[in-house]
Amino acid sequence: MKLKAAALAVFLLVPGASAQNPAGLSADLKLMPSYGGALLTGRIGASKPDELLGVWSSLGRARLMKCAPRCEVVASVPITGNLVLSGGSGYRVVLGGNFKPGQKVSVVLRFRQGVVLNTAAIVNR
Repeated sequence: MKLKAAALAVFLLVPGASAQNPAGLSADLKLMPSYGGALLTGRIGASKPDELLGVWSSLGRARLMKCAPRCEVVASVPITGNLVLSGGSGYRVVLGGNFKPGQKVSVVLRFRQGVVLNTAAIVNR
């Protein structure tokens, strides 16, 4: 009985543990190694408009960037429907650090609604 209570407490206290898809958010992400770090690529989906406020990995916080016409660091990235992240998109997320192909990296995304989405990204070659 104590084990069930402890499991329930962990389930209720861990952000993102209450649902596989908290607040209609989803992410399918990969990392592309680049000079001094890696570029987060893929798609972040939201069922209603929101903003991405921060991205963290085990190596630290990522930089959110708006790249139109020139890349500059921003405090948040707007999401309406699907946000596509790539080397050619208007918004980019860049993690600093040393990444190896095939490495699985835990990524935490924080949104304006106060929701935290825990996911993983695999480093591509």
